Amino acid sequence: MKVINKLKTNNRAGFLKASLFLLFLGVQIISQAQTKSQVLDKIIARVDNHYILKSELEELRINYESNGQKSPDQCQLLESLIINKMLLAKAEIDSVTVDDGEVEAEMSNRMKFMMQRFGSEKNLVEAYGKSIDALKNELRQQMKDQLTTQTMQQTIAGNVTITPNEVKKFFNSIPKDSLPFIPAEVVVGHIVRTATVTQEQKDKLRNQLIDFRKRILNGEDFATFAQIYSEDVESAKVGGDLGFAGRGMMVPEYEGAALALQPNEISEPVESKFGYHLIQLLGTRGAEYHTRHILLRPDYNKGTDVTEATRFLDSLRTQIVSDTLQFSIAAKDNSQDEISSESGGILTNPETGTNTMPLDVTMDPALYFVLDTMQVGEISSPLQYRTSDGATAMRIIWYKSKIESHTANLEDDYEKISQIVLANKKNTALEEWFIKAQGDVYISLEPEFQNCKIFGIVPTDSQ
Repeated sequence: MKVINKLKTNNRAGFLKASLFLLFLGVQIISQAQTKSQVLDKIIARVDNHYILKSELEELRINYESNGQKSPDQCQLLESLIINKMLLAKAEIDSVTVDDGEVEAEMSNRMKFMMQRFGSEKNLVEAYGKSIDALKNELRQQMKDQLTTQTMQQTIAGNVTITPNEVKKFFNSIPKDSLPFIPAEVVVGHIVRTATVTQEQKDKLRNQLIDFRKRILNGEDFATFAQIYSEDVESAKVGGDLGFAGRGMMVPEYEGAALALQPNEISEPVESKFGYHLIQLLGTRGAEYHTRHILLRPDYNKGTDVTEATRFLDSLRTQIVSDTLQFSIAAKDNSQDEISSESGGILTNPETGTNTMPLDVTMDPALYFVLDTMQVGEISSPLQYRTSDGATAMRIIWYKSKIESHTANLEDDYEKISQIVLANKKNTALEEWFIKAQGDVYISLEPEFQNCKIFGIVPTDSQ
């Protein structure tokens, strides 16, 4: 759940300094799909029909600490959670809603991010012990609540603006000896080409699926084969069942083969970017179709060849270095990293959503050690790379720019400072809205939190 962090302090300048320092470090809270807290769960607060659990408070504290931040005290954490519930409650009162399509799009983005963070879909499933569908079901309401609170925040503070004078005034209010030290940051791009699956590996996978098909047609169970052999971990647990899918939801090769089948018919092996599938059509419902499959992936360590990928990237690098081709255009047209290719190959810092990454131990070690041998503006030779889904690949790296470590100043850090000023001004607008709107909802706290003052408001007595 996205929370609004409102760190209280009697020293306003101290709070502003802390905000500046944390934003420069790129610290943010990232919601987790599952909390491993051992705290005995119970309701600790209520905002209309929305409840806050002890586990939510603990999760928020853990998120702070896992991001290298000192956690605020319990009252401050609770205040953040109450703000969120307040926004949700008022959204219901004011009939503010979000589109289901927007929720699903955000779900897809979140799952891509989580898979990238864990290295592969398989690693993600194993880490949580749940299928991707199960994780999505758990996160869906969180995504809807998050988007609703964002919509409410936009309604409340969307028109808030700042001026250069406000940014300058804020910066000048920070004592010079208290300005944060900004570590070196870099902007990096890459172009990725996956390895070619060898013909020997292709034949091996096809023959294995052909054997499965024969045995299933002779009476053995499709679901059992999927559970034992399929490398689509999430669907393997339910016998390869993918449920109903609408047109365009599956990759073209899979969908085309599935729709060419009669109910209960089993396809020949089908190749897609994910590997090789054996597909059974279970039925149709209007424009939707229901399938199950067995997926076999190439052995990316032994069954692939990087020769073609290396040759292709060498050729691109030669064109880019000779100024006959721009890196950004080459990345958009040729990179097989779908996440970065749209931005011209520029990598995004997953912690901040920006293109700048701190040049320190928090960076991917493989990238860090490569950059340590490069000069700004240089493009590397093709290097081995493992994609987020575990595939073997090659890539060339562009060391686009570097901002040396320095003490914060207006010239180099104006954008970051202005973001802090804008966030503070929006938080002030939100605080004012909260004080005005609190009379529209019922707020109660459990006795252990009765001494917490939420923006100075004394809540209704606990039930």
